[in-house]
Amino acid sequence: MSNYSFVAVAEEAARTAGAYIKAHLGGLTAADIAEKQAADYVTIVDTTSEQMIIETIRKFFPQHNFLAEESMHDEVSDGYLWIIDPLDGTTNFIHRLPAFAVSIGVQYGGDMIVGVIYDPIHDELFSATKNGGAFLNGNQITVNHPICIADALIATGFPFKRRDLIDRYLNAFRLVFMQVSDLRRAGAAALDLAAVACGRLDGFFETGLKPWDCAAGGLLIQEAGGIITDFGAMQGWLRNGNIVAGGSMVHAALLAAVQESFQPVIPY
Repeated sequence: MSNYSFVAVAEEAARTAGAYIKAHLGGLTAADIAEKQAADYVTIVDTTSEQMIIETIRKFFPQHNFLAEESMHDEVSDGYLWIIDPLDGTTNFIHRLPAFAVSIGVQYGGDMIVGVIYDPIHDELFSATKNGGAFLNGNQITVNHPICIADALIATGFPFKRRDLIDRYLNAFRLVFMQVSDLRRAGAAALDLAAVACGRLDGFFETGLKPWDCAAGGLLIQEAGGIITDFGAMQGWLRNGNIVAGGSMVHAALLAAVQESFQPVIPY
């Protein structure tokens, strides 16, 4: 089965779930929302979207495994693993803030081979295949390379699940903020990574993400000509969730800031 077939199935699953999510924006009641941990929410839309995605994929690949945020955490050392965030930006969705997405990645033998992110509000479908490039609605995309770091627009995410890290994070924020044009925090890492891949943002850093937050977006950035590493400048970002991404110059500047602030590197 070619990577193209994986992309086609991931895109179908993402669009199906995205249509359902969009149709239910603003329709939640208190009974539809639960708190998994402090400030970390799940809704009936998350769980239903995830079921829809898994059912779509299983029609084509019944033997494959899943790492899905809300339900399935298969242990896989090799073979195909679908990494799914059925609604990245749940808190935004609950508050009717239109910044959320479906994220679906495929990993094989430990390598990301397919990534799809769908923004249902703007009908934007990002896709990438290993060694096949990155695309937005069928048009190839590349990361931006600003002339100097002072021109860069950077995205980040707050460590709301690890508030004990706030002082380290704020130091990194300060170091970055003093060098760049500005910083943004949209609340949906998948969309931030997609925005870096297509050049709307110049870089991104965050700590403590989960694989479903960054699997598809990480591949998008790599295939769009960018660099993504963990805080140790290694390729452990999918495992430890410590992300630094951007073009080469921006990545180097962000890496220096997080390495100064997060020493020793955070264990996860």
